[in-house]
Amino acid sequence: MWVKFKKRLAKLSPVQIITGYYFAAVSISTILLSLPVATKSGVQWTFIDALFTAVSAVSVTGLSVVNTVDTFSITGIFFLMFILQFGGIGIMSLGTFFWLLLRKKIGLKERQLIMTDQNQTQLSGSVKLLIELIKIFLIIEFIGAIVLGIHFLSYYPDWREAFLHGLFLSISSTTNAGFDITGLSMIPYHGDYFIQFVSILLLTLGAIGFPVLIEVKDFLSSRDRTYKFRFSLFTKITSVTFMSLVVAGTVLIILLEFKGFFVDKSWHETFFYSLFMSSNTRSGGLATMNVSDFSEPTLLVMSGMMFIGASPSSVGGGIRTTTFAVMVLFLWNYTRGRKTIKVFKREIYEDDIQKATAVMMGGIVLCTVSTFILSITEQLSLTDILFEVCSAFGSVGLSTGVTPDLSNIGKFVIMVLMFIGRVGITSFLLILGRREKTDNYHYPKEKIIVG
Repeated sequence: MWVKFKKRLAKLSPVQIITGYYFAAVSISTILLSLPVATKSGVQWTFIDALFTAVSAVSVTGLSVVNTVDTFSITGIFFLMFILQFGGIGIMSLGTFFWLLLRKKIGLKERQLIMTDQNQTQLSGSVKLLIELIKIFLIIEFIGAIVLGIHFLSYYPDWREAFLHGLFLSISSTTNAGFDITGLSMIPYHGDYFIQFVSILLLTLGAIGFPVLIEVKDFLSSRDRTYKFRFSLFTKITSVTFMSLVVAGTVLIILLEFKGFFVDKSWHETFFYSLFMSSNTRSGGLATMNVSDFSEPTLLVMSGMMFIGASPSSVGGGIRTTTFAVMVLFLWNYTRGRKTIKVFKREIYEDDIQKATAVMMGGIVLCTVSTFILSITEQLSLTDILFEVCSAFGSVGLSTGVTPDLSNIGKFVIMVLMFIGRVGITSFLLILGRREKTDNYHYPKEKIIVG
């Protein structure tokens, strides 16, 4: 029996195995959150709600059909934080880390799985990357928890409660999970710009991409100043695109809500509301105000931002920032009559352009079909449906407040979107295949009329 299982497992591609691991993680998380000790006394919830919460936690999305603080006990909250760690850092990353602690050898198959889980293109150095990643991630969360915990002493009379809120917010922000234990997201801190700044910083570190963090760490720790440290093209494109989207989102929200939600707000309230909401459309999911108070144009802009999502090899979902950047660069170069993409004195591979196109089209089709299904099953406005779909696909977690009112079919659609957003649209497109195939022959090429 075990031999047959190993043979079948050997035939599966890394993408299929990783997807299976995430399914297993969702199953275990559902069981954990369904335990009597995980919920408060008298709380009753259905299996579909427990499953929805587990999928949302594993995919670090944050959409929820229940109020976290009213549903979970202290034990349940710690269960939730544990699940968020697995979802944020990655199933293979934490699994391999524990494997290393037991002094077990990491074989070729395991290294391939790490590479797939972290969306890497090279097999060499995968274990070293994983160790660096976990160290950086846990250090960021620890510092965030201490800073926020100390600050929360002015909010909560008991130091244990203060540091619990600090720890949870640090983990939720760094993993871009979007969960909260206030019952009102970040609305209680809408006037506390220090908490907002720390949260923005943490979610940026989690969403900008693990390779970027490692390169920055290598740059800062490099003692040999005789040579010029060169950041990779990935880091340059990711950083510029990520920050540009945050700035663009902030400006657009200010302009669209200048005579709307911000009409009676001061300049600093307007700025921080816009900056925080724009930053959280990357993949954060926390909010300092009721999202439904925004106008439809603003919600549509935020939907587009959430569809793009975070960077590859990060805790976020969506089509990813590099995909968006490559598509913009491709369109810009095509209008100028160029057949290649040159940026930062480098040229992008044609395979990467094709992959970006496939990811973009796959994301558009997936979100369009999901929006169409929900428009049939739910009695909601098209704007609310689109916002919910893009939030789930981008693993963001922002909502206009319609999540608890979804039908079982609607919850299932959103769960599928959250799951795909976490494993990646590329993995989803390859899930039915086994391994990348190389054509052994070609037919004669022929021109067709397009456009």
